[in-house]
Amino acid sequence: MFRFETAGESHGECLVATLTGLPAGIPVSLEAVNHELWRRQQGYGRGGRMKIETDRAEIVAGVRYSKTIGAPIAILIQNKDWKNWSETLPVEQPEGEGGDPAKHKPVSRPRPGHADLAGSIKYNFPDARYILERASARETTARVAVGALAKAFLGEFGVTVLSHVIAVGEACLGRSAEWDELVALSKKDEVLLGCVDAEAQARMKEVVDQAYRTGDTVGGVFEVVAHGVPPGLGSHVTWDSRLDGRLAQAIVSMQAVKGVEIGFANEGAHSFGSKVQDTIHYDREERHFTRGANRAGGLEGGMTNGEDVLVRGMLKPISTLRRPLESVDLTTREPALAAYERSDVCVVPAAGVIGEAMVAIVLAQAFLEKFGGDSLEETRRNFEGYREQVRNF
Repeated sequence: MFRFETAGESHGECLVATLTGLPAGIPVSLEAVNHELWRRQQGYGRGGRMKIETDRAEIVAGVRYSKTIGAPIAILIQNKDWKNWSETLPVEQPEGEGGDPAKHKPVSRPRPGHADLAGSIKYNFPDARYILERASARETTARVAVGALAKAFLGEFGVTVLSHVIAVGEACLGRSAEWDELVALSKKDEVLLGCVDAEAQARMKEVVDQAYRTGDTVGGVFEVVAHGVPPGLGSHVTWDSRLDGRLAQAIVSMQAVKGVEIGFANEGAHSFGSKVQDTIHYDREERHFTRGANRAGGLEGGMTNGEDVLVRGMLKPISTLRRPLESVDLTTREPALAAYERSDVCVVPAAGVIGEAMVAIVLAQAFLEKFGGDSLEETRRNFEGYREQVRNF
């Protein structure tokens, strides 16, 4: 079973990811993994943490001679900022009564929109330090590393997963992006706001500049596109095997994501059925079915239908504001302004990269559920047999 877990805190020693279920024989490039980590750190509006960290993955188990061996994979990503927090978040109790209180850096003024208050109540912590350390989006660094391995697996079968930004605040792209535009965007050495259209991106930058000036933050919408996905992944027979539901859960599991859209769901909700459904056609020469459009986002009845999978994430503005909102002090219960720690202003491009990782992970899970295999060769045989079945349908 393809499964991953992460561990680690925002300012802890390192982030850890474990992954089980990948077949043996999948080529793994640390350079490719680190490039995905680099992409996650880019974008106009990122905070000072990105100037400290240069994320690099260290694979310590499950890969030998640049190929998976079928065993669990373990990945470490060091936090360079740990040296500034080693006395604040020690593993062992320091000598004396709790150590030096001045080094504890408690967070007693929870931030509206963050996990601070709910987590402190849940775990009965007097301050939110431990909550924010784990709730932080820093955790997604480990997800992106796992997603890079999922992408490597899917790539062996012609599946590619990319993303782009379609809105920052009220500034929107206003059109669909072509696949070639996404490929070109993914190859850029510099990332501004991850939009395929220069004019739209300039408008997005103006929104971020306004947030900078006013001490605010801004969210937006990213779109993940999976190209080359075969029909038949997922299932219609049970609620938890429907692939659209699993993709939605994966995207909403990302920090600050509050909504998800498969295909053009919002537009469809305001239209008549005759304008929404993707008409079906057949190419006799190529011997495969085609669609007149892809408003369904490549998924029907919980299954992929052979079109590109389109998933959008709606990202709310980051909760940590330089101009703090009203809150309450957890110790005194008196009104207070929310806590502020170094933070980002806009992270929509980074969220797109994280979204790619989550979509790749879910598609890899569904792919292995359908085709199985303990080795890449076995999975490929099963996949090729299914492709022939589809051609002969």
